[in-house]
This record gives sequence, C-alpha cells and structure tokens, in this order.
Amino acid sequence: MMERGDDLVERQREHFNSIAGRYQSARRGDNHLHLKHRLWDDVFSDLVDFRDKQIDVLEPMCGFCDGLDILSHHLSKNLTYKGFDYSDAVVETVRRQRPGIDVSQADATKYRAPDNAFDVIILIGGLHHTPSNAAQIVANLVPTLRQGGIFVSFEPTHGNPIFRKVREQIYRKNSLFDEETEQAFPVHALIQLFKATGLKSRKVLYPGLVSYVLYYNPDAFPGLNVGGRRLVDATYAFDKLFYTNLVGRALSFATLSVWTKP
Repeated sequence: MMERGDDLVERQREHFNSIAGRYQSARRGDNHLHLKHRLWDDVFSDLVDFRDKQIDVLEPMCGFCDGLDILSHHLSKNLTYKGFDYSDAVVETVRRQRPGIDVSQADATKYRAPDNAFDVIILIGGLHHTPSNAAQIVANLVPTLRQGGIFVSFEPTHGNPIFRKVREQIYRKNSLFDEETEQAFPVHALIQLFKATGLKSRKVLYPGLVSYVLYYNPDAFPGLNVGGRRLVDATYAFDKLFYTNLVGRALSFATLSVWTKP
C-alpha cells in the first residue's frame, strides 16, 4: 500500500537523520569546495542589485546551512538569516556547531512565514526529497518574498529518459538515497513549478555535467573524486560551454535557476 504524504515526509526525516554525519563530512573536501566556489561565484556575478546590500534570507530545508555560506561568500555579508529543516538531527548539529544561527525544525509542507518578509529565498536540493509536495511548498514560500526579491533553486533534474533511468538505478543501489521518497524532476516540470507561482525567470543554468558528477556529490560517488584543482577547473571550464544551451539541458543532472518576484 502506498504511503500517505505525511508518512513519506517522516520517512525522509528518518532517512536523513541516518546519513547526516556521512553527508556533512564528505562535503568538506577540497575538490568539492573549490567547484562550489567556482559555480556560485558565477551564479551571483551579475546580481549587482543585491551585491553587499542588507538582505533578509530564508533557507527552507536548509540542511547544514549551505545557502547561508553561499550567500555570505558570493552575494552579501550584510544579511539576516532564518533557516529550517525537518531533520531534528541536522538542526541539533547546526545549533551546536553554529551557535547564534536562527535555525529551527519545521516541515516544509506545512511551513508558513509572514508575507513580504524576505529578499532572498535559497533552496538547495530540498524539493526532490518531497516531490509530490514540491509545487505546494514553492507556492507557500513565494508570498514571503518581497517584490523584486529572488528565489534561488538548485535541484537534481533529467533532460532525457536515459539519464532518468541512470538516476533511478543509483537511487536503488546507493544507501545515501531513499528511492521511496526521492525523485528528480524533468527539467520542464521543475521550471513550470516556479512559473506557476507567477515568478519570472532571471536565469536558468544546467551545471550538472562532468564537474558536477565528479565533485559536487562526493558523499554519493566517492570513487569519482579524482585529481585536484586543475582537473576541477578544466572540467568546469568545459561544462560552462553548455550551461545555457539545449545540449546542457539534455545532458545535465541538475538545474540551477534564479527567479524574481515581479
């Protein structure tokens, strides 16, 4: 019998609690951090209207607060931050390791915040953990964004049926994933999910190519973490040739998009 929505959310909480330590420790490696720096520096390079400004930030499904680190390094250090996650193990760890950070436990499928409270919402790799509720989660979050604010999304996607099958096989075989709850989006479905809320696209990138496969998920594929910074730079430079075109869309394992509230 198929599990109900609340049961699936709870299953995902228990799963992430079980792999949280493994997830965090793997993402401290030099290759991963270098690729992350290169990628996000490019993403925010032209968002001059937010550069070094005072901004209020919400990070739903925040995990270990990647979004906070990314924004403070690449957009503005002058920010106020609120994050929430459903994993009690993650929230407890963040509070212990980063005292003073405003992080709480909350269910993204039920979370509500005051309207027009935030300049930036950043949601990294969270929606695919609750795919059946993803549209509702985004619809609930958009009213909290101020006019002219941005919603930054980075999610696993597939642009062709072969890559969809590859990911489904990985989800079945790799204990880091829970195949019962996690599901990547077709590119068009993810984009439509944001458009349906009235948000306007500021940029859509397809960075889930060679460098992403090798270095962005070292916890999932430790055997692919080969070479050093030179190879990270070389594969990233190659990938950038396809970031915004149809080839990248078809072959990318992830979509990074920035949306604005008109």
